[in-house]
Amino acid sequence: MTKEITFLHAADLHLDSPFKGLASAPEDIFKDIRKSTFTALDNLVKAAIQHHVDFVLLVGDLFDNEQQSLQAQIRLKRAFETLQQHGITVFLSYGNHDHLNGNAHSVPYPDNVIEFKEGAVTSYTYVKHDEPLAVIYGFSYQERAVQNNKTSEYQITDLSVPFHIGMLHGSVQSNTDHDTYAPFKISDLTGEDMDYWALGHIHRQQVLKQTPPIIYPGNTQGRHRKETGEKGCYHVRLTKEKAELEFFPLHAIQISHFSLDLTSCPSVFEMEREILNSLEQHKAATSQLVDLTLASKDDRIKEWDRSGDVEEVIALVNETLTQPKNWVYIFHHQVQTQIVIDESLYQGQHFIGEMLREADKLTVQPLLTDLYQQKQARKFLQPLTIEEEHEITAAAKELLVHELLKE
Repeated sequence: MTKEITFLHAADLHLDSPFKGLASAPEDIFKDIRKSTFTALDNLVKAAIQHHVDFVLLVGDLFDNEQQSLQAQIRLKRAFETLQQHGITVFLSYGNHDHLNGNAHSVPYPDNVIEFKEGAVTSYTYVKHDEPLAVIYGFSYQERAVQNNKTSEYQITDLSVPFHIGMLHGSVQSNTDHDTYAPFKISDLTGEDMDYWALGHIHRQQVLKQTPPIIYPGNTQGRHRKETGEKGCYHVRLTKEKAELEFFPLHAIQISHFSLDLTSCPSVFEMEREILNSLEQHKAATSQLVDLTLASKDDRIKEWDRSGDVEEVIALVNETLTQPKNWVYIFHHQVQTQIVIDESLYQGQHFIGEMLREADKLTVQPLLTDLYQQKQARKFLQPLTIEEEHEITAAAKELLVHELLKE
């Protein structure tokens, strides 16, 4: 008889974490937003039970910060207790956001939970019907940062056990989009005889390799405008012949980015209908937080924006779409025009030319130093990416040139 195991692979639950840029949402929606990480956890438990998995892997950052809320700890404990009632084991490790030395509340989890509590890689054997079926390998962060490559510590312990699974909360060495913790090369992982690599830390689902599967499931619930699309976990069925992988969405709220071309929109009065029609075409199975870009080849949209007309229309659209179930809420919008700055302006010996040349020398970040040094501001602000800095600079130049030349 062919041996097999089934499990869910999830990571980066960030329970009870703050959402960035959403404090101005209506109270009912904000309540849904605040509990969405817990709803995603409930969906994870339901999926595990519904699909009769053998165990669940949780690969780091179960919580959002070092001082984990007692509510988050208790909600997680209850989830584990529900899984215990259905005979489902949980293997969990802690990452950079919930490292062991930052845990203020030590909540005892039920016996079905196996925690990796060592800074060095250790292993546990999963036994089903008195037969060892899988060895699970992993480690937890003792402090916030793990800077060394840990892959050499993953050593197969018992070749007589059919399956071997590595849990690793870290990032590929070449990935510059995120803080680099426990860095590794894909070749480091393929050099080991693991049947599956369960990764965590990156908040976007990625299949780095099919054989053996090297998988980031992403986080279970998006929490700011960059974490768009479906969020969830992988359902995995392993046999010695193959690995079957299926992504399960778990999010309570989907963050989406839409772009709408309003070039042909004759007046501001038509804008509401255009936006409503666009959002109707992009309905999702869950509630949605929408990051909306309004684009136009006609710069009159900038006038509508500066006069406050766009903001009023967005408020009316939100009022229409905030239904009790599966609401849609535009939490952020931006206006883009395809204004091309004439290159000859850069060469001229005049104020505009000098201004454009100086603008190209400036960077945005130093102008924000005082803001980011504020303790309260840091809780809600992400550092700007290079792309965002370029967008801000380009928009500022567009605005200045438009205002100076509009007469």
